[in-house]
Amino acid sequence: MTPTIGVFDSGFGGLTVLRALIERLPRARYAFLGDTARLPYGSKSRRTIARYAAESAQFLVREQGAEFLVIACNTASALALDAIQDAVPVPVLGVIEPGAMAARQGSTTGDVLVIATEATVRSRAYTAACHAQGLRALEKACPLLVPLVEEGWTRHPVTAEVIRIYLDELMRDAAAQGLNPDTLVLGCTHYPLLRPLIEKAVPAGVRVIDSAEAAADAAMKLFGERIPLPDAGQPPEPSLRFFATDSVEKFERLGSGFLGRPVRNVELVDLGG
Repeated sequence: MTPTIGVFDSGFGGLTVLRALIERLPRARYAFLGDTARLPYGSKSRRTIARYAAESAQFLVREQGAEFLVIACNTASALALDAIQDAVPVPVLGVIEPGAMAARQGSTTGDVLVIATEATVRSRAYTAACHAQGLRALEKACPLLVPLVEEGWTRHPVTAEVIRIYLDELMRDAAAQGLNPDTLVLGCTHYPLLRPLIEKAVPAGVRVIDSAEAAADAAMKLFGERIPLPDAGQPPEPSLRFFATDSVEKFERLGSGFLGRPVRNVELVDLGG
């Protein structure tokens, strides 16, 4: 039987990770859970985030039979990865370490920039992961980008200007610290939808690393050999189940843009308070 990969996020931004997984492992079975009733995770304590994330992981493993877990949430990856690994008996992959590893492969200077949400930046998780790869990292919170994506303004001139301002500030900070960055990591699962605007705004020679794609590449290495390869010709239609703890209609409406295909038949689940 084809293994099931469980994918978890506090909301629906992690559907960009699922999208990258489907492109690489189209014959896997997928169960995606968005803990929409309890977002945003970033405003919660580490202990609460760990409890929420562990409950979500246990739902995917115990109720949906997931044999592998991808934590498609930067906040949960930063603050609760150990708790999730302790809570379930299956391999667990976060998005932060793969992003740092991809930055190491892509960087020549060893200086890396990271843009993310405030909660992820406060955790310093990307800085630590980059340091473990022998990189110097400078992180910047970009709090306006997530609401702009959820508003659907992924190609809007206002969004392009906001990105330009953030990146100009980041480059000035990097110069003030004597850094010579050649790599920018997108440390939020919403940001892949802004990649075309971001790539236009970065200085020449700076490579953009999508942590969603990096996580999917890492998943292929970790458990891809257990997934049957697609036959030659037309890729198979993936087996997908979607779950949300609240706002099923919003999940379906916004999620389709993140996944790049219709998100239908989202099932409402109750994981408690």
